[in-house]
Amino acid sequence: MAACTGTISSLADVAAAVACTTVNINGFTVPAGSTFTLNLLAGTTVNLRKTRVVGDITFGTKNWAGPLFAINGASVTFNGNGHTFDGNGAFYWDGLGSGTGASTKPRPMMKVKISGFFSNVNVLNSPAQVYSIDNVAPLVISQLTIDNTAGDAPNSISNGQPAARNTDGFDVGIQAPLTIQSSTIKNQDDCIAINDGSNILFTNNTCCGGHGISIGSIDSGVVVSNITITNNVVTNSAQAFRIKTEATATGSSVSGVTYSGNRASGLTSFGVIIDQSYPSTLGTPGSGVAISDIDFSGGANTVAINSGVTRVAVNCGSGSCSGSWDWSALTMRGGVAGEINYAGITGFTNP
Repeated sequence: MAACTGTISSLADVAAAVACTTVNINGFTVPAGSTFTLNLLAGTTVNLRKTRVVGDITFGTKNWAGPLFAINGASVTFNGNGHTFDGNGAFYWDGLGSGTGASTKPRPMMKVKISGFFSNVNVLNSPAQVYSIDNVAPLVISQLTIDNTAGDAPNSISNGQPAARNTDGFDVGIQAPLTIQSSTIKNQDDCIAINDGSNILFTNNTCCGGHGISIGSIDSGVVVSNITITNNVVTNSAQAFRIKTEATATGSSVSGVTYSGNRASGLTSFGVIIDQSYPSTLGTPGSGVAISDIDFSGGANTVAINSGVTRVAVNCGSGSCSGSWDWSALTMRGGVAGEINYAGITGFTNP
């Protein structure tokens, strides 16, 4: 382990800097088509710093696959000190998905594969998906801001639709413990999408403008378990909470999911939806993903639905949902009743 301090002011500085266990990053522009990659020694501390008037990392624009930034290492402490990674998303936005459209959108913007701590980072205008999280040991993510609100407006090629799309805040697929806390996500897709993994805590976050807090879509051979979603605020989103499994998936399970103390309002599609027919919505459900122990318990979960919007929809496949689900701490306001095809839910009335 090298107890020196490395400084990065351009990509040319990276190789020498990551040989040290303290790395200071000054603001600079990453050339178009390049990934700013940090392969760090165990125990490294990384700081974003302000020099003169520049403290942010800006990415040049080019149609390419990405990612724009990638960080790897064990027991890392990354402190963004409130500085910004600017993805220049407007160059790519066309109202279409990340795998289609007029441009190839680099994704994810931020690929995080560390254990330790990652905090105090702002992301502005991601081309598509923002964070991909794949930690192999415990990781705490805190005090992040994702601001893609500029993509809410149409542009000249988005056919009247919001220019940005598929801008997931966090795509998670890990088995090591993960905490994401005290962060603000303003985007046009899932605030968080848990696609795989166990021992995940999502707490004290604010989600605005996207698709809410999601588990899935769940494909084949996936285990999602011990998920705690607590004390979050979801506003002006398609739904508050969603679990979606692919209709053709097999050999997967979702279990031990607890929602507690969350608040949601301004929902435009559903309050809560559990659907095993993805990519359809409330179509013919598959039965290859076992779902159990989905609870709204502990602190009150209060969900306010826009007029005419479905409060709750549960669409389980034949025999795929099991056990008693405690929904005694779920309160719905407004909206209309939806169809629940699973009889194991207790403590909740769906008039």
